[in-house]
This record gives sequence, structure tokens and C-alpha cells, in this order.
Amino acid sequence: MIGMTLQGPKARLVGAVALTAAALGGCETYGSATSAPRQFAVVETDTTGATNVNIASLSDVIARNPSDAGAYNTRGAAYARSGQFGDAIGDFSKSIQLDPSSASAYNNRALAYRQTGRSDAAMQDFSKAIATDPNFSAAYIGRANLARAQGDLDGAFNDLNTAIRLAPESAEAYHARGLVRQKQGHHGEAIGDFAAAIDRNPFVAAPYAARGQSLIAQSQYDKAIEDFNAALNVNSKDSASWAYRGLAYEKTNRRKEATESYQQAARLDPNNALAKQGIGRTQGGGGLF
Repeated sequence: MIGMTLQGPKARLVGAVALTAAALGGCETYGSATSAPRQFAVVETDTTGATNVNIASLSDVIARNPSDAGAYNTRGAAYARSGQFGDAIGDFSKSIQLDPSSASAYNNRALAYRQTGRSDAAMQDFSKAIATDPNFSAAYIGRANLARAQGDLDGAFNDLNTAIRLAPESAEAYHARGLVRQKQGHHGEAIGDFAAAIDRNPFVAAPYAARGQSLIAQSQYDKAIEDFNAALNVNSKDSASWAYRGLAYEKTNRRKEATESYQQAARLDPNNALAKQGIGRTQGGGGLF
């Protein structure tokens, strides 16, 4: 999500992150249930028209103050929020040109680069953000998420340890480290990190869903079902959570509930492989056992 405001005559970026690290991490969980393309960063869609109004206001600010690096950084965040990543990158680049010491602008541009599939450029900008401000925790989280996607689990883990040391109340950092541990097969430790993320922000679906997957890996099916219920309570359109809930039900011989969950997953995403396979087993008389 994007956080922005105008303070006095100059525009500032609130929170310094245009696309949250939580979103970057939340879409790449253990054992993907769907073949749909993964989104590396998720922008909260503005359905109110406020973003376009804000872009126009920020453009007025820039017209009056063409050397205001903060205004370009903030308008870039607004462009990213509206999905205009090329314009966002242009504004972040201008902000960096005006203020090369802005870790925020490097981090924001890295997130926009990653959204457009430019992973090498994103990695460079995350590292530049960290070099500019070694205490900028969001850049460690962003770089770790990208490193995890590229298979560098040790590098991701080290960055996330640093992020947690710098920002011990960051739900995003704990969630991201849980994903790394999950990918390493360390499900007990992953469950602990997801629990820490949930403690810090109980209103996001991804840590519940991720913890549910690790609980399945540890054969704790009833607890997994509770977590998928919590995830679906926040986001009822998550096909993967429906499919994994179906798997947990199937593992406990609750075929009716499993079938219903698989069917809902398939309705939401016809390409969900786990759901299609589950429907075949539960309706066709097959089984996992």
C-alpha cells in the first residue's frame, strides 16, 4: 500500500515505502497451489479516484517547486498505487537525481522495478538504499524477498535478521523470515515467525495462510484449518487458502468439507492445481492414504 501526505509546502513520503514488503512476501508462500503468475508486489487499488486527484495535486506542487525531491518521491508512490509503474520509476529517478542520499527513493524505485520484472535493477537499488542508510529496515526486507525468490535463502535470512534487529515490531520482517524458513523446510521455526507476525498485525491474511501450510507439513491439520479459516475471514477470495483448507480437511477424512473447499478454490481460480487434484480424489473415490 502507499502512504502519502503533503506537509507544508513540500510533499513527503510517509513511511518511506510505496509498495509494502508485506505484500512482496505474502504472495510467495510454501507449495504454491496455483499456476497463476505470481505478483511480486501488490498495490492497493484505489476505487475512489483519490489517487488521480492526489497525482494532480502533487503535479501542482512539483510545478511550483521543481527541485523538491520529496514531491517527486511522493508522486512516484501515487503513480505506483495507480499501477503506472513507468511514471513511478521516472519520478523516483528524478527524486534520486535531486537527492542522491534518499534511501526511500532508492527503495521505492526498487519495488517498482521488481513489479515490472526488472529484478537485477531492483536488487541494485535495494543495496543502494541500504548503503545510503544502513538502518533502513524496509530495504533489507525488500532485498530479502527478492533474494528468496532467486533462491538465495542464506542471503535473505541474513537480511531479515538485520531487519528484525532494526525494527523488532515489524510484522513484515517476521512474515518474510518465516517464508525463508518454510522454504528451507524448517517448519517449526517458520511457525514461530508467522506467529510473531500475527501478534504484531492480526489483520493480514498472508501469515495465517503461510502458517497453515507449515502446520500441514507438520501434520497439525486441525490447527491448520483454524489458520485457513482466519486467512479466509480476512480475504475470502484467496484460492490457495481454500485449496489448502481442503487438503487439511481431506487429511482428517472430512471428505465433504474438503470437496466444498476444493470446489470454492477452483471457482476462484480454475488453474489451481491443488484444487483440481483434490476434487479428483474426493469426488472420484481416490484418496491420499
